[in-house]
Amino acid sequence: MPIRITGMNSGLDTESIITALTQTQQDRVDTYTGNQKKLSWKQDVWKDLNKKVVSFYNGSLSTMRFSTAYTKKTTTSSNTSAVSVVTGSNAMNTSQTLDINSLSKASYLTGRQINADNGEDTTMEELGISSGTLKFYVGTDSSNELSVDISSSDTISSVISSLESATGLDFNFDETQNRFYISSSDAGEENGLHLVLDNDSSEAMEALGLVYFDSDGNTVTEDEATNYVAGTDASITLNGVTYTSTSNTFEINGLTITANEVASGITLTTKQDTSGIYDSIKNLISEYNDLMKEFATLYNADSASSYKMLTDDEKDAMSESEVEDWEQKIKDGLLSKDETIGTIRNALRNVMNASIQVTLKDGTTSSLSLGSFGIATGSYFSTEENERDLLHIDGDPDDSDVCNNTDLLSSYILSDPDAVQEFFSSLSKSLYSTLSNLMKGTEYSSAYTIYEDKLMASQYSAYTTKISDAQDALEAAQDKLYTKFSRMETALSKLNSSSSTMSSFFGTGS
Repeated sequence: MPIRITGMNSGLDTESIITALTQTQQDRVDTYTGNQKKLSWKQDVWKDLNKKVVSFYNGSLSTMRFSTAYTKKTTTSSNTSAVSVVTGSNAMNTSQTLDINSLSKASYLTGRQINADNGEDTTMEELGISSGTLKFYVGTDSSNELSVDISSSDTISSVISSLESATGLDFNFDETQNRFYISSSDAGEENGLHLVLDNDSSEAMEALGLVYFDSDGNTVTEDEATNYVAGTDASITLNGVTYTSTSNTFEINGLTITANEVASGITLTTKQDTSGIYDSIKNLISEYNDLMKEFATLYNADSASSYKMLTDDEKDAMSESEVEDWEQKIKDGLLSKDETIGTIRNALRNVMNASIQVTLKDGTTSSLSLGSFGIATGSYFSTEENERDLLHIDGDPDDSDVCNNTDLLSSYILSDPDAVQEFFSSLSKSLYSTLSNLMKGTEYSSAYTIYEDKLMASQYSAYTTKISDAQDALEAAQDKLYTKFSRMETALSKLNSSSSTMSSFFGTGS
């Protein structure tokens, strides 16, 4: 924008005059700018709200549609230190006997102490080895030998690398103890390590201390060795049938059994996990309540219609805290009495208030509602406005309003879990379907969106155009007025110059 210098000859405050004359155009710019800003705030509120709805939709609501959410089971053990059990949904409700016969172990060998003065840098030549072969086998088949050839220039460090690469076993050399230590990577007999001591390998193996020896240090066979722990399988007997595993974990008929110590006479009792089903339902209700309270808070908020969007000049005249308070009141009321929120609230309430036909354990059918399980909203007149849609579960220890009421939900889960499953599964499917319809993509909204995000984005772009056009119109009007005042100043300047010249003709002579 060019620098404008006016009023020098007329003495008029042309800046203020032009500002006043173009106030209508400035108001139009401010209105469009304020409306666009307000729309962006509204978009932010909707985005946050939509994220919460989608999270509920894809989370607990989606899960609760399926039977797996209700087929929770738990298994207790009479000896919790000896065994731990994870219960699958297909486990049988029954009592079983368990003996833990043995635990799986990884094989382990402690080598004989050797004179390796230079630690891992000690060469084979320094250990008296000119060349040789180191031999092992893993598992139960001794014919599958794993061998590594070594030479006099090899160091203990390079030999370890070659051994680990060739055998898959874990090797370590402790420089403090001057010993090799070897272990199999996995437990179980089929993963157990074994030394091969024959004419080709014995000399080199013995030089490295890789031999079997007893408590007196005498070289012995594998079975007699005290420096060797054989790899063994875990063994359990469940209901008279013996099972083995390379690990201490067994997958049997829906149970994941982990043996921790040898023991016998253990009783495992599997039954319906009523607390797990209760917690899942409680979580669903809790998330529904959070959503409904959010809807109510936004819908019932004061519209703040008396608070208009502030212009830059108005903000300059206020303190920072005053501006924040003013704008927060506008933000709080952006969705006040919003039709879309009202539609969603009513749709969800209708689902939760409906009755569902359920087959009871005696084979008869009955029409049940949430009230049948002691789940209902609070008293309308004694409940805060934004909490009137919230559901309470009678007997819920975390809800002070109803914690002393009879716990009908837990009783129903204990007496007829299938009926509970059928009801809440059907309820969740209906609620899920309702939200699906509300979040369908349209000409004005994207899929999985409860508000008209496309329309708002279009409106935002339209405001950008309106602001640009209004700003151009303002500057054009200002330029036109500045041009007129400039001409006036030029004319006055000429007039003043002529007056000075005339005055010089009629001035007093000397």
